Amino acid sequence: MDRGEGSEMKRFRIVVAGCGNMANTWIKYALERQDAEIVALVDINEENARAMARRHGLDCGIYQDIEKAIEDSSANLVFDVTVPEAHHRIVTTALKMGCDVLGEKPMASSMEEAREMVAVASESGRMYAVMQNRRYLKHIRAFRELVSSGVIGKPGFVCADFFLGPHFGGVREVMDSPLILDMAIHTFDQARFIIGADPVSVYCHEFNPPGSWYKGNAAAVCIFEFSDGSVFCYRGSWCAQGAPTSWESCWRITGSKGTAIWDGVNPPYCEVVVEGHTKQFIYETKRVEATYSWNGREGHVGCLDEMFNALLEGRKAETDCTDNIKSMAMVFGALESARKGKKIML
Repeated sequence: MDRGEGSEMKRFRIVVAGCGNMANTWIKYALERQDAEIVALVDINEENARAMARRHGLDCGIYQDIEKAIEDSSANLVFDVTVPEAHHRIVTTALKMGCDVLGEKPMASSMEEAREMVAVASESGRMYAVMQNRRYLKHIRAFRELVSSGVIGKPGFVCADFFLGPHFGGVREVMDSPLILDMAIHTFDQARFIIGADPVSVYCHEFNPPGSWYKGNAAAVCIFEFSDGSVFCYRGSWCAQGAPTSWESCWRITGSKGTAIWDGVNPPYCEVVVEGHTKQFIYETKRVEATYSWNGREGHVGCLDEMFNALLEGRKAETDCTDNIKSMAMVFGALESARKGKKIML
């Protein structure tokens, strides 16, 4: 970014809260930036923080308490890479102390917490944005442009299939709803991003299929209605052996003039009705390839680039909490629907 001659570069003084494995990605990113420095590491287990400091050659304060870390370091930015149950306390504390916050998904462990976090961000005048790295892929950006271009007409039916069989071990395999709670938010958020509409209702049936090695429900079917009148159908399983989809899901979007396809790996494309060929029993179609106009970096670094650019430009990030809470509503709405066995308004 061209800041102009004589302009003063903003300096980001960063506290990293949570020193588990994921923090490595965030720290490596910060160390690449000339306008950023890590001034403190926070973890309930101080040895985790000390080990992280040694790994990255950091000479900074080590703390167990986020408030003390911010006070001592004069930080103005917090990376929240803690477990979901800690996000509410870390984020609200940092915001109230005058720091912007960039954090890992999911933003909260309940909708009540999420709403309060959004309110505190608004009251404090600081930014809180959430990591949604799967928005930052060249193929999904091209797929989104294909759909928004109008080439398939008005989207009406959006389908995503997610079928994988990862053997994580650990906490995921004993969660009550591992697929919906830990993974589905990526696909739900992608659906919102691709079609540019917000969810208004959900019906969800979750279950644990034969052969599952999970204690909780590892599969689900969800039907969402969106504000533009379209319907989004999600089918997913985390215990599907054989014929896996990609981690990005396999997508089909049917519009009034054709259908857009993306398998999550290869370039997206669509097939649309050929004008003047609408008298056959099955209309003739032609294939249209996607075009690529997005030149950003992919994955976590792409999302972090967007977050930092938003801070520098004084605007909301694409994944600002005011937007991301709508994806959270899809997750908790789906869980409520499955629990009550009925359609839930969001």
